[in-house]
Amino acid sequence: MKKLELHWKILIGMVLGVLFGFVMNQFSWGSNFVINWIKPLGTIFIKLLKLIAIPLILASLIKGISDLKDISKFRNIGLRTIVIYICTTVVSIILGLLLVNVLQPGDGISEATISKLTEAYANDSAVVAKMEEAARQKNVGPLKFLEDMVPDNALAAMTNNKLMLQVIFFTIFMGISMLLIGEKKSDPLKKFFDSLNDVVLKMVDLIMLSAPFAVFALLANVVVSSSDPELLLALLKYAGVVLLGLFLMVVFYCTIVSIFTKKNPFWFLKQISPAQLLAFSTSSSAATLPVTMERVEEHIGVDKEVSSFVLPVGATINMDGTSLYQGVAAVFISQALGFDLTLSDQLIIVLTALLASIGTAAVPGAGMVMLVIVLEAVGFPADKLAIGLALIFAVDRPLDMFRTVINITGDATVSMIVAKSVGKLGKPNVKNWDDNLEEVR
Repeated sequence: MKKLELHWKILIGMVLGVLFGFVMNQFSWGSNFVINWIKPLGTIFIKLLKLIAIPLILASLIKGISDLKDISKFRNIGLRTIVIYICTTVVSIILGLLLVNVLQPGDGISEATISKLTEAYANDSAVVAKMEEAARQKNVGPLKFLEDMVPDNALAAMTNNKLMLQVIFFTIFMGISMLLIGEKKSDPLKKFFDSLNDVVLKMVDLIMLSAPFAVFALLANVVVSSSDPELLLALLKYAGVVLLGLFLMVVFYCTIVSIFTKKNPFWFLKQISPAQLLAFSTSSSAATLPVTMERVEEHIGVDKEVSSFVLPVGATINMDGTSLYQGVAAVFISQALGFDLTLSDQLIIVLTALLASIGTAAVPGAGMVMLVIVLEAVGFPADKLAIGLALIFAVDRPLDMFRTVINITGDATVSMIVAKSVGKLGKPNVKNWDDNLEEVR
């Protein structure tokens, strides 16, 4: 009997989790039961993925750089990665702006709905926290994000997943230094990181055995924690515009995969689907990173020299899905509250959303923080900012799940294009968790 593939197991877990959540909502005790007894299973799974994220970046990136044997190759990979990420982000923002201007979802929001949403969310602690964080981000210097990339303590950076860019900086610095001291002197350290890389990838395989059960728990919790259904329906048109834009970004990715790598786009989506489903369930590119790297390297065939740099950098600075959402949300709020945006204002949105996606990448709940920065850049009235955020807060969580899928799909797409451009896109080499089980029995 043919073994059911992982993406189908995860999909089944997601569907059952949603159904279970809806069933539990019918009982007065159901929500507490899910939160106390089901949600922890999903939380443990996310913690396990975050647990290995830093060791994976450290081992994989050092192995990738030390295997290059030539610093100029790393420069080529780095420049192409940054340029392509900027291009895809600009495409996503412009696509979002085109859709929201043509479909105008904000024009259909009634005064009663605005009042109800404002009453429900304008003073919400999460909304207030996002505005405070945006104020802090706005007051820093223009090169603050570069300053934040350089750690003053490498070990401290490795203890905090929010400082992933600092870990990447230190790891690249270390990998280049290993190249410069010569192969003979660096060989013992290289062997250590090669071995660590294999161990961490095996840990990914073992963690993924529990993925179907984890997504069941995560989705059940999302359902029982969801907002007022009436408010969700009121924002259906806005959510629909965002989802249409995200779907068109997938079409865009598939098109450039087909053109530049000559690979079947449906094959690409199938190979990356477990990572996409986990991104949807966790709403975190960083937590999904170990799985994204495993799928891209073993199932798509991108060489570690490329994936070890492109994917960790993408998880921290490439936010195509979030950037598209910035454009749609900013214009939607302006339409709903009667604040006219000129063409120059919308060009400012493109530039600000692009810079914000890089500069605030490590901020928790970056999407809404970025949105506040974007709205302030076009002169949106400060006294209406809380109302603007309240308008979209009810659907932010489900949309965050979808845009995270786009973020990691964009990372995988760029890794394939960069790998193809430097001749590092080979054949898949799939490894299973029990490949070496007979040796230790």
